[in-house]
Amino acid sequence: MAKLIIVSNRLPVKLQEKDGKLKYTPSEGGLATGLGSIYKKKDNLWIGWPGLVIDDKDKQERIIEDLRHDNMYPVFLSETEIKEFYEGFSNETLWPSFHYFSQYTIYEQDLWETYVEVNQKYCDEILKHANPNDTIWVHDYQLLLLPSMLRKKLPDSTIGFFQHIPFPSYEIFRLLPWRRELLEGMLGSDLVGFHTYDDMRHFLSSVNRILGYGGMHGWINTGSRSILVDSFPMGIDYEKYATVAASEEVLKLEQEYRKNIGTEHIIISIDRLDYSKGIPQRLLAFEMFLEQYPEFHDKVTLVMLVVPSRDAVEKYKELKEEVDELVGRINGKYSHINWNPIQYFYRSYPIETLSAFYRMANVALVTPMRDGMNLVCKEYVASKLDQKGVLILSEMAGASKELSDALLINPNDINQMVAALYEALTMTEAEQHQHMRNMQETLKRYNIHHWVGLFMDRLSYVKIKQMSMETSYLDEATFQEMSDSYELASSRLIFLEYDGVLTNYRNQPLLARPDEDLLELLESLCNNAKNRVVMISSREKGNMEDWLGHLNLDIVAEHGVWLKQRGSGWKTMMSLMDDWKSDIRLIMELYVDRTPGSFIEEKEYSLVWHYRRVETGLGELRARELVNHLNFLASNSNLQVLDGQMAVEIKAQEISKGKATTHWLNLYPHEFVLAVGDDWGDEEIFKVMPRNAYTIKIGNSYSIAKYHLDNPAEVREMLSKLIKQELREPSNAKMTG
Repeated sequence: MAKLIIVSNRLPVKLQEKDGKLKYTPSEGGLATGLGSIYKKKDNLWIGWPGLVIDDKDKQERIIEDLRHDNMYPVFLSETEIKEFYEGFSNETLWPSFHYFSQYTIYEQDLWETYVEVNQKYCDEILKHANPNDTIWVHDYQLLLLPSMLRKKLPDSTIGFFQHIPFPSYEIFRLLPWRRELLEGMLGSDLVGFHTYDDMRHFLSSVNRILGYGGMHGWINTGSRSILVDSFPMGIDYEKYATVAASEEVLKLEQEYRKNIGTEHIIISIDRLDYSKGIPQRLLAFEMFLEQYPEFHDKVTLVMLVVPSRDAVEKYKELKEEVDELVGRINGKYSHINWNPIQYFYRSYPIETLSAFYRMANVALVTPMRDGMNLVCKEYVASKLDQKGVLILSEMAGASKELSDALLINPNDINQMVAALYEALTMTEAEQHQHMRNMQETLKRYNIHHWVGLFMDRLSYVKIKQMSMETSYLDEATFQEMSDSYELASSRLIFLEYDGVLTNYRNQPLLARPDEDLLELLESLCNNAKNRVVMISSREKGNMEDWLGHLNLDIVAEHGVWLKQRGSGWKTMMSLMDDWKSDIRLIMELYVDRTPGSFIEEKEYSLVWHYRRVETGLGELRARELVNHLNFLASNSNLQVLDGQMAVEIKAQEISKGKATTHWLNLYPHEFVLAVGDDWGDEEIFKVMPRNAYTIKIGNSYSIAKYHLDNPAEVREMLSKLIKQELREPSNAKMTG
């Protein structure tokens, strides 16, 4: 039976050891809650680090056995691996970079090598349990390389990846020395998920500009696989927080805390200790609020909960000292015997205590400098059963895209934060009810279970879509079936692309002139009275006339602008304008100036920018820029941009290889149809083919073609065998592959 394997850096339990006894404490995290109902089913499994360094082999075996009963399997990490993989590369290289704190990023090769080794360790552990038909769902930035490692070993598996922290813009991400490896690692997935559209957009941009893979509507085509990138805002277990907030225990705690604090207005702030959370800025804003609005002295208290995190690391030590100093200074400035403006707690609390804080707070101040999602604001909203309270939320948190009824602020704008505090504390109850009701309805619908279901449904869809686009290799059995059909047919239409199908691409297009063997092969094919051979090319018509005009075949040139039926002259299918070319040529010439080795080819109704002779990497980078530039210009005109094999072409929208192909299909009877193409432009040909046609794509990229071959040599061999078998000449040639 196929199963689901969830993989994350940490298991949804925390392992502790006291007096030689092992204790397992379930995690309260949103991910553990959301996936709890899934990983415990049947043979499903959750793989990850149990939270404690265990070197003793006997103890490891005991932990494996203990966790097996709860459908979990541990990956044991050493002290060095925790230090270099988790604390090092994950949290001192990736974390600051992805949160736009590049000034804190450490670039150390040793840390990177450990990161690779630990990702491989996770892969090896997964392979002990995974079967080819299993679904594997990998989570977060600690395991960015894992999807591609798994793909190499389990090429047919369904692999999803979700990133829970932001994905930075290209300008930030490109600073990482290992940027290509990280992107390629993630692209081992079938589906890559982020919390927000912005993160998704940044990822697509980096893939495009660093790896050179184009994309459309979230789909990335790598040449051999298609991957979908999408956004899935993560929710919380709404019912859980609402139920806890209504419990007797929480009601009693709320009354006790209200009495102890003693002020009319309470502001709650809850964060893990991290520079991305904007804690010092929040304190400065509260200090400014007290300066500007003295009428709130003695009436408002900021309850600040900071959960300890990595406080042995120097940057975090410094942050802790800064927060301590700010709290001390503000309290020293304003407090008196009956009032402390800030109640500061540096520790973690159980859910019941947090719920009591949420219930009693008039305002929640959630102002991270950058956050993937931030669930604290959602927990606050879910806990407000009386629908009274105001949420002040940073625009830089992923949750801001859903919770538009919050007071949204820029965390770098302290004046705006002060104004938001005043607005929140003076907002009418009617307004509070309305905003809170709207946010609660959103969170009820888009809860954690909805998020899990949506991601898994989308992953299934991607796999089905991939399978529908997948081509089979034209093996000997399929060739024999095609050969039989070919022999029985009295009328045949054969459509052949020239470049990439009958001859390999060359650095200089004019060097791809047909050789004697190819001319002889085409002559044999064309001189058969049953055959009508149509040569299709994006090349200009003079080139095709010079090379192939003497043969008894039909020609389509310049993507379908020019048509030539054997025995007659060239003609166009439609009246076309070329007045756009002068403006576009100027743009292309700029790219030629910036890109040594590139050049422009001008056809009658299109322009092509070639970069086959350009330095590897630079050509792909300039091509991505040019495609984006031309797409912007073409969006309001009747032009189409084609991102082809080492070339970018722009042409009139009406021109299509598919339309030209349809012309022949309508004009000539056919009992047998064969079409062979090699790039995305040739998909237009495959789309118009009759259902019984044999369609073949060169290369194993996804296509609507039914079959594929690997290279032009195999195409020539296939055509040669068709000719020989019809003549009943014995042939020992075998299809290669």
